Amino acid sequence: MERAYYSNEIINFLKDDDSKIFGEITYNDKNTSEDLQKEAWKKQISILKDQVSGFKDGHVIFEYTIPRIGKRIDNVILYKGIVFLLEFKVGASSYPKYAIEQVLDYALDLSCFHKESHAKLLVPILICTEALDIDAPIKELRDNILDVHMCNGNNLSNYIESVCERYKRSSFEASKWINSIYMPTPTIIEAAQALYSGHNVEDISRNDASAINLNQTTQAINEIIDYSKMNNRKSICFITGVPGAGKTLAGLNIAVERQKTDNNEHAVFLSGNGPLVDVLQEALARDDVNRNKVKKTDALRKSREFIQIIHHFRDDAIAVESAPFEEVTIFDEAQRAWDETNLADFMKRKKGKLGFNMSEPEFLISIMDRHKDWATIVCLIGGGQEINKGESAGISGWFEALKSKFPDWDIYISDKITEDEYSKGKSFDELLSGLNYKVVSDLHLAVSLRSFRSEKVASFVKALLDVDKITAKTLYENFNEKYPICITRDIESAKEWIKGKALGTQRYGLTASSGAKRLRKYGIWVDNKVKATNWFLNDKDDVRSSYFLEETATEFDIQGLELDWSILAWDADLRFMNNKFNYYSFKGTKWQNVKNEDKILYLKNAYRVLLTRARQGLIIFVPKGDENDWTMRPEYYDGIYRYLKEIGLEEV
Repeated sequence: MERAYYSNEIINFLKDDDSKIFGEITYNDKNTSEDLQKEAWKKQISILKDQVSGFKDGHVIFEYTIPRIGKRIDNVILYKGIVFLLEFKVGASSYPKYAIEQVLDYALDLSCFHKESHAKLLVPILICTEALDIDAPIKELRDNILDVHMCNGNNLSNYIESVCERYKRSSFEASKWINSIYMPTPTIIEAAQALYSGHNVEDISRNDASAINLNQTTQAINEIIDYSKMNNRKSICFITGVPGAGKTLAGLNIAVERQKTDNNEHAVFLSGNGPLVDVLQEALARDDVNRNKVKKTDALRKSREFIQIIHHFRDDAIAVESAPFEEVTIFDEAQRAWDETNLADFMKRKKGKLGFNMSEPEFLISIMDRHKDWATIVCLIGGGQEINKGESAGISGWFEALKSKFPDWDIYISDKITEDEYSKGKSFDELLSGLNYKVVSDLHLAVSLRSFRSEKVASFVKALLDVDKITAKTLYENFNEKYPICITRDIESAKEWIKGKALGTQRYGLTASSGAKRLRKYGIWVDNKVKATNWFLNDKDDVRSSYFLEETATEFDIQGLELDWSILAWDADLRFMNNKFNYYSFKGTKWQNVKNEDKILYLKNAYRVLLTRARQGLIIFVPKGDENDWTMRPEYYDGIYRYLKEIGLEEV
């Protein structure tokens, strides 16, 4: 993919005929843009030629592509060692907020992920051709990024020269900047959109030495599927990974790759995470509508074939004995599968099916076992993610089903499968004895990609919840400048902090555990169910979006998804007393001590999920409590506050 539609030294740009420049731009436009866009390019050519006519050197670029999600910057001017990013709104008579955020997003994106921009001064400029001049001073937004300047094109050169006069930077080679390595870590929503629209995983994943190459995992799975297909074998693969390592991204990539390889395999991504499925289906459909101008109903139908809720797949198989349409199935968060007791109870209560006696792993394998020739199951396994009743089968539930009913299946596992987060204390022999398995190291994703500013956040959260104070403190000291985690006793301070940190369209939101029942006093009402598609996808002007900080997402709403910045409101359901965590559930009018081991695990994992949702930083709100409210006594909250302070978190 060409990085730009047109790129030239300014001196040559000024010499080139306008029609020649326009022709090169339109030739490189693979989207066959509409007439309105073509007229905008002509206007841009005219304005830029006028404004840079006095420049003796420099480089001009049209439609510079940001690979992560296929965005393009209208124009880039490289001049006197500074990068000027131009967003044109031809014909606009005002400076819309969304356009200001759009060009600021470009600067933030390049600053984080574009290697040759890391130490460069980035200057975002919004040009609305029919708007009035705004006489605004040069303002720094943060290190190496200026605040957005707004102009109508008539004073563009004056502003560029003023910036160059104030900031003396060393010149650099334009071609090196243009062809820079791009090291993105997209959100799962952006990644799904990019893969779905035809981008390769290399375009949307980091490729520096510190990160696992998702392509290696995909390649390993492809080889397993091809072998199974060629030799009429049934196989099951287990991909493990730390929180945020890209397991879901790997699963989506496998589904896309297999559809490219052979559409007749009908590879499908299945998840029991309803909000994740809803958000991804809606995001893909919206993007498809914007890109390809298709009807929303058609776009939704297409996205729902690619990503499905696992319960629908399971329920469709109950009434029939035939093999499913799909020969390759990818199960997300497979360790959260239901055990036999809870699935049987669900079948009885919801489906009226009596005598059901299989765990969810056994039933799902049995569905794919109906194929006469071959089939492949890919299980994505995350440690410490079980948060709901019945999700106690865990990874051992899959191996028990394979031992008792499907011993002929080929099993492929990562070399980390026996770590306690996955095995729950069972030994390697206990898990796998008697099974036909093969260890493939590429089936483990070891580095967190969610928190791109620090890969140690997942380890820090584990140490925090395990009360490993020394490790937690040491880890936090290593990343707190890049990835801030702060605490506050005031919810309004938390909201001010997060709004001040988030720039452009970086998404932020308010989260709390589903057991945080007493936070309602602070306007945090966890029983009010959010609609995930609105909360995660809608813009800042929509009161239902996360930006408004009015609706609270719980672990059930946010698992598998992410924010750039988050507020975690910590209630008395997870207290810290006598140097250990204590677990409580609020029933009726009082707190009750939780003693059931499974429920303790779910509550601990709920906070693990919430603590690992932010990509760039978070603030933890710990209430002061209320001496006059016996359900919110200060001592319920003071312990966790002191513990977080002890391991080094800064108070706001």
